[in-house]
Amino acid sequence: MADEDNLQYDDEPTVLLTDDQGLTLPCVVEQTFDLGEREYLLLLPVNAPIEIFVWRADEGDEEEVLMDVEDQEVDAIFATAKAVLGEQNLILQRTAITLTAEGELPEPEEDDCLTLELDELSVGEEDATEEFQILATFFYEDEEYTLCTPLDPLLIFAHRNAKGDLEVVSPEEFQQIRSTLEEKLFDMLE
Repeated sequence: MADEDNLQYDDEPTVLLTDDQGLTLPCVVEQTFDLGEREYLLLLPVNAPIEIFVWRADEGDEEEVLMDVEDQEVDAIFATAKAVLGEQNLILQRTAITLTAEGELPEPEEDDCLTLELDELSVGEEDATEEFQILATFFYEDEEYTLCTPLDPLLIFAHRNAKGDLEVVSPEEFQQIRSTLEEKLFDMLE
């Protein structure tokens, strides 16, 4: 779910997405377009998205691999992660959809980047990867955590509901309208 508050960041139109827990995420409106009788928006978070990974042994393996941190685990490590990013003048925030960091990110350097293979692949897609910039690492209860930001922008599709509020497009709805959305976006770029 999302509420729209017209905010201004660098003279670009923005909206405020709100999730079921009441967390908000300010986003810049990149594109708007109509599909059928619905208005869709392509949004980009105002602040840098943050991912937290932990080094753990995978099931049955002795070798540690980088794994996503579950939401309940984020609660336990959030204060430590916030303090670690604070040392770089970045303010870690609990926001809807993703954690974000307010402040100026350092320029990515080759040594500070990593590429992860994505597990959730659609049928027929080739191996997908995502690149991240490592911002910091820290230890919490004898485990090593890595704070990263994706190098590619986090794009969010939303639509207006019957009340005029914004809602994030569900994965199921996205799959149904994906080809039409791609055509609309391609036409806008020409």
